[in-house]
Amino acid sequence: MRRVGSGGPHPPPEEAVRTATEQAIGVRQVSSPRRSLPAGQWLGGVLVLLVIGLVLWGRRHGFGLADYLQFLVDGLQAGAIYTLVALGFVVVHRVTGIINFAQGAFVMLGPMVTITIYGRGWPLPPAVRLLLAAGLAAGLTAVVGVAVYRLAVHPARGASLLTRIMITVGAYVALQGVALLLWGPRSYVLPAFSTLQMADRTFLVGDVLFKAQSLWIWVTAGVTLALLALFFERTILGKAMRACAADRLAARLVGVRVDTMATVAFGLAAVLGAVAGIVVGPLTRPAYDMGLEIGLKGFVAAVMGGLVSFQGAVAGALLLGVLETLWAGVTLAGFKDLFAFVVLILVLLVRPHGVAGGEEEVGGS
Repeated sequence: MRRVGSGGPHPPPEEAVRTATEQAIGVRQVSSPRRSLPAGQWLGGVLVLLVIGLVLWGRRHGFGLADYLQFLVDGLQAGAIYTLVALGFVVVHRVTGIINFAQGAFVMLGPMVTITIYGRGWPLPPAVRLLLAAGLAAGLTAVVGVAVYRLAVHPARGASLLTRIMITVGAYVALQGVALLLWGPRSYVLPAFSTLQMADRTFLVGDVLFKAQSLWIWVTAGVTLALLALFFERTILGKAMRACAADRLAARLVGVRVDTMATVAFGLAAVLGAVAGIVVGPLTRPAYDMGLEIGLKGFVAAVMGGLVSFQGAVAGALLLGVLETLWAGVTLAGFKDLFAFVVLILVLLVRPHGVAGGEEEVGGS
Protein backbone atom coordinates (compact mmCIF):
# COMPACT_ATOMS: atom_id res chain seq x y z
CA MET A 1 0.00 0.00 0.00
CA ARG A 2 1.29 3.46 -0.93
CA ARG A 3 2.00 5.73 2.06
CA VAL A 4 0.17 9.07 1.97
CA GLY A 5 1.52 12.39 3.28
CA SER A 6 5.20 11.85 2.59
CA GLY A 7 5.47 15.11 0.61
CA GLY A 8 5.85 13.66 -2.89
CA PRO A 9 6.75 10.52 -4.79
CA HIS A 10 9.62 8.42 -3.47
CA PRO A 11 12.74 8.07 -5.65
CA PRO A 12 13.51 4.63 -7.06
CA PRO A 13 15.39 2.36 -4.58
CA GLU A 14 18.66 2.48 -6.56
CA GLU A 15 18.63 6.27 -6.66
CA ALA A 16 17.82 6.49 -2.95
CA VAL A 17 20.74 4.19 -2.09
CA ARG A 18 23.11 6.18 -4.30
CA THR A 19 21.97 9.47 -2.77
CA ALA A 20 22.35 8.15 0.76
CA THR A 21 25.81 6.81 -0.03
CA GLU A 22 26.92 10.12 -1.52
CA GLN A 23 25.64 11.98 1.53
CA ALA A 24 27.41 9.52 3.83
CA ILE A 25 30.81 9.90 2.20
CA GLY A 26 30.39 13.62 1.62
CA VAL A 27 30.51 13.69 -2.17
CA ARG A 28 29.25 17.04 -3.36
CA GLN A 29 27.76 17.05 -6.80
CA VAL A 30 28.86 19.86 -9.04
CA SER A 31 26.96 21.17 -11.97
CA SER A 32 27.61 19.24 -15.13
CA PRO A 33 29.27 21.08 -18.01
CA ARG A 34 26.05 20.66 -20.01
CA ARG A 35 23.93 22.49 -17.42
CA SER A 36 26.49 25.29 -16.97
CA LEU A 37 27.24 25.66 -20.66
CA PRO A 38 25.20 28.86 -21.15
CA ALA A 39 27.13 30.59 -18.34
CA GLY A 40 30.42 29.40 -19.82
CA GLN A 41 29.44 30.64 -23.24
CA TRP A 42 28.42 33.96 -21.75
CA LEU A 43 31.76 34.30 -19.95
CA GLY A 44 33.67 33.24 -23.07
CA GLY A 45 31.80 35.87 -25.05
CA VAL A 46 32.68 38.51 -22.47
CA LEU A 47 36.37 37.57 -22.69
CA VAL A 48 36.35 37.74 -26.49
CA LEU A 49 34.62 41.13 -26.41
CA LEU A 50 37.11 42.29 -23.76
CA VAL A 51 40.08 41.34 -25.94
CA ILE A 52 38.52 43.02 -29.00
CA GLY A 53 37.75 46.13 -26.97
CA LEU A 54 41.28 46.33 -25.57
CA VAL A 55 42.81 45.88 -29.01
CA LEU A 56 40.62 48.63 -30.44
CA TRP A 57 41.39 50.84 -27.46
CA GLY A 58 45.09 50.27 -28.03
CA ARG A 59 44.72 51.20 -31.69
CA ARG A 60 43.54 54.63 -30.58
CA HIS A 61 46.92 55.06 -28.86
CA GLY A 62 48.77 54.01 -31.99
CA PHE A 63 49.69 50.47 -30.90
CA GLY A 64 50.62 48.15 -33.73
CA LEU A 65 51.26 44.47 -34.19
CA ALA A 66 54.70 44.60 -32.53
CA ASP A 67 53.18 46.20 -29.43
CA TYR A 68 50.55 43.49 -29.12
CA LEU A 69 53.17 40.77 -29.61
CA GLN A 70 55.20 42.40 -26.83
CA PHE A 71 52.12 42.32 -24.59
CA LEU A 72 51.71 38.65 -25.46
CA VAL A 73 55.31 37.81 -24.55
CA ASP A 74 55.13 39.72 -21.28
CA GLY A 75 51.76 38.15 -20.49
CA LEU A 76 53.03 34.63 -21.07
CA GLN A 77 55.96 35.38 -18.78
CA ALA A 78 53.60 36.48 -16.01
CA GLY A 79 51.30 33.55 -16.78
CA ALA A 80 54.14 31.06 -16.33
CA ILE A 81 54.76 32.42 -12.83
CA TYR A 82 51.06 32.30 -11.98
CA THR A 83 51.02 28.71 -13.27
CA LEU A 84 53.56 27.53 -10.69
CA VAL A 85 51.72 29.29 -7.87
CA ALA A 86 48.30 28.08 -9.03
CA LEU A 87 49.51 24.48 -9.18
CA GLY A 88 50.44 24.76 -5.51
CA PHE A 89 46.88 25.84 -4.67
CA VAL A 90 45.46 22.96 -6.74
CA VAL A 91 47.71 20.29 -5.20
CA VAL A 92 46.69 21.23 -1.65
CA HIS A 93 43.01 21.70 -2.48
CA ARG A 94 42.70 18.37 -4.29
CA VAL A 95 44.25 16.39 -1.44
CA THR A 96 42.94 18.28 1.61
CA GLY A 97 39.93 20.22 0.33
CA ILE A 98 41.20 23.51 1.78
CA ILE A 99 42.60 26.64 0.14
CA ASN A 100 46.10 27.32 1.37
CA PHE A 101 46.59 31.08 1.51
CA ALA A 102 50.07 30.55 2.98
CA GLN A 103 51.13 29.83 -0.62
CA GLY A 104 52.14 33.48 -1.03
CA ALA A 105 54.59 33.16 1.87
CA PHE A 106 56.25 30.21 0.11
CA VAL A 107 56.69 32.43 -2.97
CA MET A 108 58.47 35.00 -0.79
CA LEU A 109 60.66 32.52 1.08
CA GLY A 110 62.16 31.04 -2.10
CA PRO A 111 64.08 34.13 -3.30
CA MET A 112 64.76 35.54 0.17
CA VAL A 113 66.43 32.33 1.38
CA THR A 114 68.26 32.01 -1.95
CA ILE A 115 69.69 35.53 -1.61
CA THR A 116 70.78 34.82 1.95
CA ILE A 117 72.56 31.56 1.09
CA TYR A 118 74.06 32.95 -2.13
CA GLY A 119 75.49 35.86 -0.18
CA ARG A 120 77.35 33.61 2.25
CA GLY A 121 80.40 33.74 -0.02
CA TRP A 122 81.10 30.01 -0.15
CA PRO A 123 84.22 29.18 -2.22
CA LEU A 124 82.30 27.92 -5.23
CA PRO A 125 81.82 29.24 -8.76
CA PRO A 126 78.98 31.81 -8.76
CA ALA A 127 76.73 29.70 -11.00
CA VAL A 128 77.16 26.62 -8.80
CA ARG A 129 76.64 28.74 -5.68
CA LEU A 130 73.40 30.18 -7.08
CA LEU A 131 72.12 26.75 -8.11
CA LEU A 132 73.01 25.32 -4.70
CA ALA A 133 71.36 28.26 -2.95
CA ALA A 134 68.18 27.85 -5.01
CA GLY A 135 68.03 24.12 -4.26
CA LEU A 136 68.54 24.64 -0.54
CA ALA A 137 65.95 27.42 -0.52
CA ALA A 138 63.37 25.17 -2.17
CA GLY A 139 64.17 22.42 0.33
CA LEU A 140 63.91 24.71 3.35
CA THR A 141 60.65 26.15 2.04
CA ALA A 142 59.31 22.60 1.71
CA VAL A 143 60.17 22.06 5.38
CA VAL A 144 58.25 25.24 6.24
CA GLY A 145 55.28 24.00 4.20
CA VAL A 146 55.27 20.69 6.04
CA ALA A 147 55.52 22.54 9.35
CA VAL A 148 52.56 24.75 8.44
CA TYR A 149 50.42 21.67 7.88
CA ARG A 150 51.61 19.57 10.81
CA LEU A 151 51.71 22.38 13.39
CA ALA A 152 48.82 24.60 12.31
CA VAL A 153 46.37 22.84 9.97
CA HIS A 154 46.52 19.20 11.08
CA PRO A 155 45.68 19.86 14.75
CA ALA A 156 42.48 21.55 13.52
CA ARG A 157 41.52 18.75 11.11
CA GLY A 158 38.21 18.30 12.91
CA ALA A 159 37.30 21.98 12.57
CA SER A 160 35.21 23.49 9.82
CA LEU A 161 36.61 24.15 6.37
CA LEU A 162 36.41 27.91 6.94
CA THR A 163 38.40 27.58 10.15
CA ARG A 164 41.19 25.66 8.42
CA ILE A 165 41.32 28.21 5.59
CA MET A 166 41.59 31.03 8.11
CA ILE A 167 44.45 29.15 9.77
CA THR A 168 46.36 29.29 6.49
CA VAL A 169 45.73 33.04 6.33
CA GLY A 170 47.17 33.31 9.83
CA ALA A 171 50.15 31.20 8.76
CA TYR A 172 50.81 33.60 5.88
CA VAL A 173 50.71 36.62 8.19
CA ALA A 174 52.99 34.88 10.71
CA LEU A 175 55.53 33.88 8.05
CA GLN A 176 55.54 37.39 6.62
CA GLY A 177 56.13 38.79 10.10
CA VAL A 178 59.05 36.41 10.67
CA ALA A 179 60.48 37.45 7.28
CA LEU A 180 60.21 41.12 8.30
CA LEU A 181 62.18 40.36 11.47
CA LEU A 182 64.85 38.37 9.58
CA TRP A 183 65.37 40.53 6.49
CA GLY A 184 63.87 43.89 7.42
CA PRO A 185 61.66 46.06 5.21
CA ARG A 186 64.16 46.76 2.41
CA SER A 187 64.30 45.08 -0.97
CA TYR A 188 67.10 42.77 -2.11
CA VAL A 189 68.67 41.82 -5.44
CA LEU A 190 68.74 38.33 -6.87
CA PRO A 191 71.15 38.15 -9.84
CA ALA A 192 69.87 37.24 -13.29
CA PHE A 193 70.53 33.60 -14.06
CA SER A 194 72.27 34.29 -17.38
CA THR A 195 74.68 37.03 -16.29
CA LEU A 196 74.84 36.44 -12.51
CA GLN A 197 74.57 40.20 -12.24
CA MET A 198 71.73 42.65 -11.70
CA ALA A 199 71.55 43.50 -15.43
CA ASP A 200 70.10 40.81 -17.66
CA ARG A 201 70.67 40.02 -21.32
CA THR A 202 68.01 41.13 -23.78
CA PHE A 203 67.57 40.37 -27.46
CA LEU A 204 65.21 41.35 -30.23
CA VAL A 205 63.18 38.98 -32.37
CA GLY A 206 61.80 41.28 -35.01
CA ASP A 207 60.51 44.22 -32.99
CA VAL A 208 59.73 42.15 -29.88
CA LEU A 209 62.08 42.39 -26.92
CA PHE A 210 62.89 39.25 -24.96
CA LYS A 211 64.70 39.03 -21.63
CA ALA A 212 66.92 36.04 -20.99
CA GLN A 213 65.23 35.59 -17.60
CA SER A 214 61.91 35.10 -19.40
CA LEU A 215 63.38 32.04 -21.10
CA TRP A 216 64.46 30.71 -17.71
CA ILE A 217 60.92 31.22 -16.43
CA TRP A 218 59.30 29.39 -19.36
CA VAL A 219 61.80 26.54 -19.26
CA THR A 220 61.42 26.17 -15.50
CA ALA A 221 57.62 26.14 -15.75
CA GLY A 222 57.73 23.56 -18.56
CA VAL A 223 60.16 21.27 -16.74
CA THR A 224 58.15 21.58 -13.53
CA LEU A 225 54.93 20.59 -15.33
CA ALA A 226 56.67 17.59 -16.90
CA LEU A 227 58.07 16.47 -13.54
CA LEU A 228 54.66 16.87 -11.91
CA ALA A 229 53.08 14.74 -14.63
CA LEU A 230 55.70 12.02 -14.11
CA PHE A 231 55.24 12.23 -10.34
CA PHE A 232 51.47 11.79 -10.45
CA GLU A 233 51.46 9.21 -13.24
CA ARG A 234 54.51 7.03 -12.53
CA THR A 235 55.14 7.05 -8.77
CA ILE A 236 53.31 5.24 -6.00
CA LEU A 237 53.28 8.40 -3.90
CA GLY A 238 51.76 10.41 -6.74
CA LYS A 239 49.09 7.78 -7.36
CA ALA A 240 48.25 7.72 -3.66
CA MET A 241 47.79 11.50 -3.76
CA ARG A 242 45.52 11.14 -6.78
CA ALA A 243 43.50 8.53 -4.88
CA CYS A 244 43.06 11.00 -2.01
CA ALA A 245 41.99 13.66 -4.52
CA ALA A 246 39.38 11.35 -6.03
CA ASP A 247 37.91 10.08 -2.75
CA ARG A 248 39.64 10.50 0.59
CA LEU A 249 37.38 8.03 2.41
CA ALA A 250 37.89 5.30 -0.17
CA ALA A 251 41.64 5.98 -0.20
CA ARG A 252 41.75 5.56 3.58
CA LEU A 253 39.80 2.31 3.34
CA VAL A 254 42.37 0.81 0.96
CA GLY A 255 45.25 1.76 3.24
CA VAL A 256 46.39 5.16 1.96
CA ARG A 257 47.51 7.38 4.81
CA VAL A 258 45.56 10.53 3.99
CA ASP A 259 47.32 12.68 6.59
CA THR A 260 50.69 11.73 5.13
CA MET A 261 49.46 12.61 1.63
CA ALA A 262 48.23 15.97 2.94
CA THR A 263 51.66 16.61 4.45
CA VAL A 264 53.31 15.79 1.13
CA ALA A 265 50.84 18.08 -0.65
CA PHE A 266 51.82 21.03 1.53
CA GLY A 267 55.52 20.28 1.01
CA LEU A 268 55.05 20.01 -2.75
CA ALA A 269 53.03 23.24 -2.86
CA ALA A 270 55.78 24.98 -0.91
CA VAL A 271 58.40 23.85 -3.44
CA LEU A 272 56.24 25.09 -6.33
CA GLY A 273 55.80 28.47 -4.64
CA ALA A 274 59.52 28.74 -3.86
CA VAL A 275 60.49 27.91 -7.46
CA ALA A 276 58.07 30.57 -8.74
CA GLY A 277 59.59 33.16 -6.41
CA ILE A 278 63.17 32.21 -7.32
CA VAL A 279 62.72 32.46 -11.09
CA VAL A 280 60.81 35.74 -10.89
CA GLY A 281 63.22 37.18 -8.29
CA PRO A 282 65.73 38.67 -10.81
CA LEU A 283 62.86 40.62 -12.47
CA THR A 284 61.70 42.16 -9.22
CA ARG A 285 63.25 43.30 -5.98
CA PRO A 286 62.46 40.49 -3.52
CA ALA A 287 61.16 41.72 -0.17
CA TYR A 288 59.35 40.29 2.80
CA ASP A 289 55.92 41.20 1.37
CA MET A 290 56.40 40.17 -2.26
CA GLY A 291 54.32 37.02 -1.87
CA LEU A 292 50.95 38.70 -1.33
CA GLU A 293 50.35 39.94 -4.88
CA ILE A 294 51.79 36.90 -6.67
CA GLY A 295 50.06 34.50 -4.29
CA LEU A 296 46.64 36.11 -4.75
CA LYS A 297 47.01 36.16 -8.54
CA GLY A 298 47.99 32.51 -8.44
CA PHE A 299 44.80 31.91 -6.49
CA VAL A 300 42.79 33.78 -9.13
CA ALA A 301 44.37 31.60 -11.81
CA ALA A 302 43.58 28.44 -9.81
CA VAL A 303 39.95 29.56 -9.42
CA MET A 304 39.73 30.22 -13.17
CA GLY A 305 40.82 26.61 -13.64
CA GLY A 306 38.27 25.27 -11.18
CA LEU A 307 40.73 24.67 -8.27
CA VAL A 308 40.81 20.92 -9.01
CA SER A 309 42.26 20.76 -12.51
CA PHE A 310 45.98 21.05 -13.28
CA GLN A 311 45.26 21.71 -16.94
CA GLY A 312 42.64 24.28 -15.97
CA ALA A 313 45.11 26.01 -13.64
CA VAL A 314 47.69 26.27 -16.43
CA ALA A 315 45.10 27.62 -18.88
CA GLY A 316 43.72 30.04 -16.31
CA ALA A 317 47.18 31.31 -15.37
CA LEU A 318 48.26 31.94 -18.96
CA LEU A 319 44.93 33.58 -19.79
CA LEU A 320 45.13 35.81 -16.72
CA GLY A 321 48.74 36.80 -17.46
CA VAL A 322 48.03 37.75 -21.08
CA LEU A 323 44.77 39.60 -20.36
CA GLU A 324 46.07 41.62 -17.43
CA THR A 325 49.21 42.61 -19.35
CA LEU A 326 47.11 43.70 -22.32
CA TRP A 327 44.79 45.57 -19.96
CA ALA A 328 47.69 47.36 -18.25
CA GLY A 329 49.31 48.15 -21.60
CA VAL A 330 46.36 49.92 -23.17
CA THR A 331 45.02 51.54 -19.99
CA LEU A 332 47.23 52.34 -17.00
CA ALA A 333 49.84 50.11 -15.38
CA GLY A 334 48.29 50.84 -11.98
CA PHE A 335 45.10 49.07 -13.07
CA LYS A 336 46.92 45.76 -13.58
CA ASP A 337 46.19 44.40 -10.12
CA LEU A 338 42.59 45.62 -10.27
CA PHE A 339 41.98 43.57 -13.40
CA ALA A 340 42.91 40.25 -11.75
CA PHE A 341 40.42 40.68 -8.94
CA VAL A 342 37.64 41.89 -11.22
CA VAL A 343 38.18 38.64 -13.14
CA LEU A 344 38.02 36.70 -9.87
CA ILE A 345 34.67 38.25 -8.93
CA LEU A 346 33.32 37.70 -12.44
CA VAL A 347 34.34 34.03 -12.48
CA LEU A 348 32.93 33.36 -9.01
CA LEU A 349 29.62 34.97 -9.95
CA VAL A 350 29.17 33.43 -13.39
CA ARG A 351 31.12 30.17 -13.39
CA PRO A 352 32.25 29.28 -9.85
CA HIS A 353 33.79 25.94 -10.90
CA GLY A 354 36.15 27.70 -13.27
CA VAL A 355 36.44 28.83 -16.85
CA ALA A 356 38.01 25.50 -17.78
CA GLY A 357 35.38 23.49 -15.91
CA GLY A 358 36.00 21.26 -12.94
CA GLU A 359 36.11 17.63 -12.04
CA GLU A 360 34.02 16.06 -9.35
CA GLU A 361 34.92 17.56 -6.03
CA VAL A 362 35.11 15.41 -2.99
CA GLY A 363 34.39 16.58 0.48
CA GLY A 364 35.10 15.16 3.84
CA SER A 365 38.45 14.17 5.18
